[in-house]
Amino acid sequence: MANGSSIEWTESTWNPVTGCTKISPGCKHCYAERLAKRLQAMGQRNYAAGFELTLQEHMLELPLQWRKPQTIFVNSMSDLFHAEVPRAYIQRVFKVMRLAHWHRFQVLTKRADRLAELSSLLDWPPNVWMGVSVEQRRYLHRIEELKSTGAQTKFLSIEPLLEDLGIFDLRGIDWVIAGGESGPGARTMQPEWARGIRELCQEYQVPFFFKQWGGTRKKKTGRLLDGITWDEMPVSNSQNAFRILKSA
Repeated sequence: MANGSSIEWTESTWNPVTGCTKISPGCKHCYAERLAKRLQAMGQRNYAAGFELTLQEHMLELPLQWRKPQTIFVNSMSDLFHAEVPRAYIQRVFKVMRLAHWHRFQVLTKRADRLAELSSLLDWPPNVWMGVSVEQRRYLHRIEELKSTGAQTKFLSIEPLLEDLGIFDLRGIDWVIAGGESGPGARTMQPEWARGIRELCQEYQVPFFFKQWGGTRKKKTGRLLDGITWDEMPVSNSQNAFRILKSA
């Protein structure tokens, strides 16, 4: 399905693929897996197979029907670069994103190796933002794989942040999202880890978006980092590198 999203950094979701498999520690408490099982129990036809990876071909052209421009998170319930998603199908998704040029599409993957492998075979329109997830130091290599792609806007989702990532190179990165884990069994994020990401972004002048502290009651823990709501995002055709919304 595709509709308005409660995810803070996007507006809508579009799932031409559903289902996934775990690949790294950030997947341990996967929200999409929990939601897929709930939707399956409710009888939602796209989740008849639960969280088993499924190509939803009837969803492919949906963004072309949305005339109002919006920011769309692609495959919030899957990973477009999963090994079981055929290359030709990924190319079809990219074709739709190019045709729907009035939207902004945000694609996020943990499978940065396959992303880098297929990049030269993909048509990268300017309205596609490509991101990789990085939750621990051992996955910092995903950043370099992202940099090797033809995406015009590249971003990082450092969520759930599971340890101090230390110092790494943000040259060529256009946006960084960071946040803690939420939901049952959520692992705790330390404040200094989040501050380290923010300070690194400031050093490289990269927009920083702090999504949440997380926990089992994420609304209670909120989004303030040192008293500020960090909603920095890339801005096109502007003299400023980013915008920031602050609240005490």
